[in-house]
Amino acid sequence: MTGGLYLRLALTAMAKNRKLYLPYILTCMGMVMMFYIISFLAVNPAVGAMPGGGSLQAILTLGRGVMGVFSLIFLFYTNSFLIRKRKKEFGLYNILGMGKWNLARILTWESIVIGTVSVAGGLFCGVLFAKVAELSLAHVLKSTIQSGFSVDWPSLLEAALLFAVIFLLILLNGLRQIHVSKPVELLRSDTVGEKPPQANWALALPGVLILAGAYYLALSIQQPLAAMLWFFVAVVMVIIGTYLLFIAGSVVFCRLLQKNKRYYYKTSHFVSVSSMVYRMKRNGAGLASICILSTMVLVMLSSTVCLYIGAEDSLRSRYPRQVEVEIHSIDPAYTAALTGAVDKALEKRGLQPENSLSYRYLGVTGYLEGEQVSFKREQGQTLRNEDSANLRQLLIIPLEDYNRLTGAGETLGQNEILLYSSKGDYAYDRLGVEGAGTLEIKKTVPKFVDNGMDSMQAVSSFFIVVPELASLEAVFEKQKEIYGDRASSLYHYYGFDLNLAEEVQIALREDIGESVSRMQLEDPQFPAASIHSVAQERADFYALYGGLLFLGVLLGIVFILGAVLIMYYKQISEGYEDQARFDIMQKVGMTRREIRKSINSQVLTVFFLPLAAAGVHITFAFPMISKLMALFSLTNISLLAAVTVGCYLVFTLFYVLVYVFTSRAYYSIVSGGVEH
Repeated sequence: MTGGLYLRLALTAMAKNRKLYLPYILTCMGMVMMFYIISFLAVNPAVGAMPGGGSLQAILTLGRGVMGVFSLIFLFYTNSFLIRKRKKEFGLYNILGMGKWNLARILTWESIVIGTVSVAGGLFCGVLFAKVAELSLAHVLKSTIQSGFSVDWPSLLEAALLFAVIFLLILLNGLRQIHVSKPVELLRSDTVGEKPPQANWALALPGVLILAGAYYLALSIQQPLAAMLWFFVAVVMVIIGTYLLFIAGSVVFCRLLQKNKRYYYKTSHFVSVSSMVYRMKRNGAGLASICILSTMVLVMLSSTVCLYIGAEDSLRSRYPRQVEVEIHSIDPAYTAALTGAVDKALEKRGLQPENSLSYRYLGVTGYLEGEQVSFKREQGQTLRNEDSANLRQLLIIPLEDYNRLTGAGETLGQNEILLYSSKGDYAYDRLGVEGAGTLEIKKTVPKFVDNGMDSMQAVSSFFIVVPELASLEAVFEKQKEIYGDRASSLYHYYGFDLNLAEEVQIALREDIGESVSRMQLEDPQFPAASIHSVAQERADFYALYGGLLFLGVLLGIVFILGAVLIMYYKQISEGYEDQARFDIMQKVGMTRREIRKSINSQVLTVFFLPLAAAGVHITFAFPMISKLMALFSLTNISLLAAVTVGCYLVFTLFYVLVYVFTSRAYYSIVSGGVEH
């Protein structure tokens, strides 16, 4: 045989099975296209020049890695549907005289054609739509971008090489399956059902326990930092538990339907349930994959959409005042000089500050054990290596400043404090702080006007009001002794609002910054200072949240394509398996209308289980997701809940449309074997 004959056989087989190959090739093209677009944006200088472009490109680089790994796993999984269908054809060739070497050459040509069309088509579409993606990203970031068309050749080459390797690995896996299979096994591969696992509870019980453990983690973790550390553990547990439950639980589910005589012994249910029982191991794995992909889509879209919608709230939570100046000292001489520089800059522009906020504080991280907060440094490591659940951010404020800010007339004894605990309650009447001794909590206050420090912390914060500056300075000296060059400073914060255009706020910030720089040049001992403007920080916030939204939408589209393709192949492969069964049932008296009812029964019986399970996963994951959102300064739980419910409803509508499409594909195949 010549190479041309092998190529013609491969093309003929692909044309004959176009219902299987066309969606697969289109999906491969979509994967290549998405990978190139993400890679293109991750290195595009125009994107890097956008406000916050550096942060955005770091996010896109991470997304490129996720996209590559998912493409490898997903294309391997979906290719198994193609191989299963082709094995019968290969078995026939084998019996007619073709050796396995000949079959390998047909499969090789088939892989070359699919890989070439997929990579070339995907890269063409990627180059074509990269500019659209660039403009969309600029719109999300509220930025502008120059017109012009460009191709990033390194990204093009990287995408081509990655998917060439993926298709090579898929080919090697297919060759392995042909090599180890006998001709009769190949010939009967699409008619041999899979017996349900015998030890169902051996799979189901660990699945229940693992899933319950993941749900317990999601519900029990209270600290945002702990949620971040345990989130990926919980995700892995949910994936494993879902697969075990769907593989074993689906068999139990079908057995229960068979035992229900009123349900099972109906024309519309008998054939569907009896056929499902003998392929539930594979069916369960497919349904679990759909469930996992659906959950991933819902988590990504709900969280990123919520972050983008709530970006302004998060920005103001992080920066409560439109202009903020903070000096690393509470020395009256330096704080007066800083305040004077701010007032002078305001006077120069004829501006009057509004809603001013000014106070002194110490911000330092401690380790809470019972009623005692201590500072630890072991073997040169800071508290980053300690148990995250016990980390606390201490913000210690003198009583004088607290009364001035709140208008309260509180008094405190020598060892008394006022306490406000964010992100959780403190249950004791005393609090020991290293350097200040054991302090009696005179009152727990409901809140404190802060400078945004708490919103940017991954751990809970203790706002502690001490009677005098001496207590504040004692704690400062103690943590400085322990932490050394990593110690925190004493701070003086000064913030105010300006009901002005953003350009004026940015210009004022620059004026203040120039004044501080001059003072630092004149006096080398002048402490460090930081100046922030909400108008200037807004670009970075929208770059971060807009980038996450953009990446979430891109990956969401990819995962949705994956779920749709699995649904489609599940229906197509089962349609070919059931074609002969329904033909036999019609010959013994089953009408076409009854066949349609049976098909609807089979599809509906299991098709919506993944959607329901995804809803359960999202419900239990919601508390952990809300903790993770707190790391991005988003504390609006109502907004997160509304967006999550909205995403689930929209996804359900899309899921129904996919069901209608795939059930029609299934029926068209099954009806092909039924006499008209």
